[in-house]
Amino acid sequence: MPTKINNALMRLSKRAETQDKKRLVDTFVDNGPLFTLLSREDHQVIYGRRGTGKTHALSYLAEKRQELGDCVVLLDLRTIGSTGGLYGDTTLPISERGTRLLCDALCAFHAGLLDFFINHAEELNLSEAGAILDKLAESITEVRVEGSIQKEQVHEQNIECKQTAETKFKLDTGGVGISDSGENISATAQKNGNKTTEIGTLRHRVHFGAVGNALDKLAKMLGKRRAWLLLDEWSSIPIDLQPFLADLLRRSLFPAANCTVKIAAIEQRSKFMLALEKGDYLGVELGADIAADLNFDDFMVFEHDAIRAKEFFRELLYRHVIALDDQIASEQSDSYKFVSAAFTQNPVFEEFVRAAEGVPRDAINIVTLAAQKALNESISIVHLRSAARDWYQRDKDAAVRSSSGAHKLLHWIIEEVIGHRHARAFLLRTDTSHNLINSLFDSRVLHILKRNIAAHDQPGVRYDAFKLDYGCYVDFISTAKAPQGLLQGINTEGQNIFVDVPPDDYRAIRRAILDLPEFEKTLVA
Repeated sequence: MPTKINNALMRLSKRAETQDKKRLVDTFVDNGPLFTLLSREDHQVIYGRRGTGKTHALSYLAEKRQELGDCVVLLDLRTIGSTGGLYGDTTLPISERGTRLLCDALCAFHAGLLDFFINHAEELNLSEAGAILDKLAESITEVRVEGSIQKEQVHEQNIECKQTAETKFKLDTGGVGISDSGENISATAQKNGNKTTEIGTLRHRVHFGAVGNALDKLAKMLGKRRAWLLLDEWSSIPIDLQPFLADLLRRSLFPAANCTVKIAAIEQRSKFMLALEKGDYLGVELGADIAADLNFDDFMVFEHDAIRAKEFFRELLYRHVIALDDQIASEQSDSYKFVSAAFTQNPVFEEFVRAAEGVPRDAINIVTLAAQKALNESISIVHLRSAARDWYQRDKDAAVRSSSGAHKLLHWIIEEVIGHRHARAFLLRTDTSHNLINSLFDSRVLHILKRNIAAHDQPGVRYDAFKLDYGCYVDFISTAKAPQGLLQGINTEGQNIFVDVPPDDYRAIRRAILDLPEFEKTLVA
């Protein structure tokens, strides 16, 4: 049985977009209120780093809404236009680049609407909808010329004159004769005209009023159905274009009735608003124009909620495996029996959940490597730790090494937090913004443990708790340098303690604060 299970684990798909729709539905695992929040009809930004399951969740949402009869367009923004070419061409005005990007997105939305009305032609009036969809397409794809106009006036005149004269003498027996003949030919041709030449640049336009009018008419035709535009991979768009695209979406789609826009993005790589003068802004205001209350990074970290995290990853592995192998599905009737067969003991599975750090893609890659190492055996703690180390070095450490600053900061944090404090986590002020910290978080080397920890003796000051990735300290486990707890703190008697769950009281864990200015001094030195 371990061999069969390990073979199935090694065949697990690493990315949601490579799976068919049925398997995506079969393998989706809801986590608490996640799908309830996701399926609301409000416009919404969904945050989460790479591998946290945003694409899988959007695909599941699309399938469920289609089952209810809604029109759903799931759009991968990596496939729109050319982010490295047209949209990355800084020689073009940013407004033009943003407008073309919106045109491409709306054209894809138009194509989805057209397919929906064609597939539901028996229920919906396709002939009426077709005319409205044509108007929508025209409003999206308007082009005009901006530039100078050159006028040229043409005047042409041709005059032709021809004159001939002829005199003949005739002498014969009858006498002398003289004849005279002549011819005058005169012709005049005149041509007048004007020529106008427009010299300029083609500019794309979106007629927001016409777009809104067309969408409102289509919404009335949909009746109780709803149109959903799900935008995945938002962070693949050049960051300087993101506020412009967000602003254009706000003006074109947000006012439309029966229309919902969901955007999946990476928080550290996203910019939705650009502040202007006099309190105005370009883009969308999070919380006001669009909700931003769903972050996949907060759902499945072991220390955040161990019971929920273990339940989620137990179901995740089980559903992915039985979707691949019907025989295992018949032999393992539930996820608990499957985990008992796949791992040597329950603490090994708990260690696996810790190693995943709340990221499903990391979990699947780690368990795949562990299955390769186990082969004919159930996965043991030795297999798991070796797999976690390999995955960290292949994926995360390689990404961090590409930035010398991030690499230096990571090693400084490891030395400071694990080496000196024997802890796995630290605190940073919530209002601290550091590009290198963001880079490490984006690379999944740092993970959010808890947000907004209060500092009661410092009114208005709050802290976020970050933890180091399992791969950062797996080599230290079972050595003298092994972390002894999560956060280093101090009790009321001034003694050192370790706190596994950060309390809403900064005083108990004030020693866990990371002093970034100290790191900056090491760079100068």
